[in-house]
Amino acid sequence: MKKYFPLILRIIIAVILIQTLRFKFTAHPDSVYIFTQVGLEPIGRIGIGIAELIAGILLLFKKTAWLGATLTLGIIGGAIMMHLTQLGIEIKGDGGTLFYTALVTFILSLIVLYIHRKDMPFIGEKC
Repeated sequence: MKKYFPLILRIIIAVILIQTLRFKFTAHPDSVYIFTQVGLEPIGRIGIGIAELIAGILLLFKKTAWLGATLTLGIIGGAIMMHLTQLGIEIKGDGGTLFYTALVTFILSLIVLYIHRKDMPFIGEKC
């Protein structure tokens, strides 16, 4: 199990990121609403979708997992800040599902980044 745990975490994060893309790329009304509220519709919605796709792909490969986790922390950190400053925890009656999913994704990304810290070219040798 210890051998597969990092891979399982990376897959979970990638699935979370990639499954949300259909909402962003098809201009689902909920996604459009969120990005309109924060003043980033449509460029931000599509740009963040592309960044999430890249992060999800990077997470699937051991050598680039650290980079995918770092990118995910930036993206999801921004989403969490938008929830806390502009959107609120609950969006359109979702009971906070998007916010709590973002928190879980952020925490899992921190764990993945820690696990793969030795793969980081500017830190790896020192760890």
